[in-house]
Amino acid sequence: MELPTRPLMRATYDSFDVMATLGTGTFGRVRLVKHKENNTYYALKILKKCEIVRLQQLHHIKCEVDILSKIDHPFIVNFLGSFQDDKRLYLILEYVPGGELFSYLRRQGKLSDDASRYYASQLVLAIGYLHSLHIIYRDLKPENLLITQDGSIKITDFGFAKRVEDKTWTLCGTPEYLAPEIIQSKGHGKSVDWWAIGVLIYEMLAGYPPFYDENPFGIYQKILTGKVEYPKYIDSKAKDLIKKLLTHDRTKRLGCLRNGAEDVKKHKYFSSVIWDNVIAKRDTPPYLPPITGPGDHANFDQYPESTEDTAVPLTGDDKAAFDAFNLF
Repeated sequence: MELPTRPLMRATYDSFDVMATLGTGTFGRVRLVKHKENNTYYALKILKKCEIVRLQQLHHIKCEVDILSKIDHPFIVNFLGSFQDDKRLYLILEYVPGGELFSYLRRQGKLSDDASRYYASQLVLAIGYLHSLHIIYRDLKPENLLITQDGSIKITDFGFAKRVEDKTWTLCGTPEYLAPEIIQSKGHGKSVDWWAIGVLIYEMLAGYPPFYDENPFGIYQKILTGKVEYPKYIDSKAKDLIKKLLTHDRTKRLGCLRNGAEDVKKHKYFSSVIWDNVIAKRDTPPYLPPITGPGDHANFDQYPESTEDTAVPLTGDDKAAFDAFNLF
């Protein structure tokens, strides 16, 4: 089934006043911008074309934009449009002013059972929605979850997301959150997102991930061994849910059975959750970020300004490959 594309806004770099950096990555950075005509704030993801070509990520970026342009969910960041110039691609995204769940979690140390359940229930609905469209997300972690002004969360950064009918073999993701089938290159599908939700719930409740080591190979070894130590203060229902999500055998992992996300929703950890209230955002959030106004970016880390411009225009076949994108 081909997904419909939502109508997107048209803009150029000159349409915006460019403000603070909200985050940095391999290909560039995300900036807070204000549209000069409608005075609305957005997050502008700025990607260097030369880096995309050098790292052979053109197909990944194409998938990211294609997926973002077709999804619409309360707990996923809205994609509003895209454009390009000779050096860069630009993705216009909804600005979520509350900062990363990662920052909140680090400040708190760990979250209460109720707070963890609040965020986990929203995630279960968002991941279930993506899976219903045959999209696997593949990069679930606290850094990719933004807190909205009303205290709910939104998934951002779809750089690893992919539409998959069955399996894919690409190694990608963050070491602490990788499912064993990714590390073993067995081919993977929706199962990896349910594993990552298990890791995330553990990290919210404990304050640290279940598999940790100083280097990635140590982490991979621990994931493959599968031994998890549970702090005594983790509730028995939460522990049972995490164990069922961190099941090595994908055919037995919760979320991967016949009823998919519905099985996760029916777990006793969520017995107090009214799912219609979750999607309608009727539940009281555990935390409301302090926000003084629409362009407030105090909830994000401060980044040094980019002092040198390393982006260069493309030529020849590389240029033609970008020009052929009718999405931009």
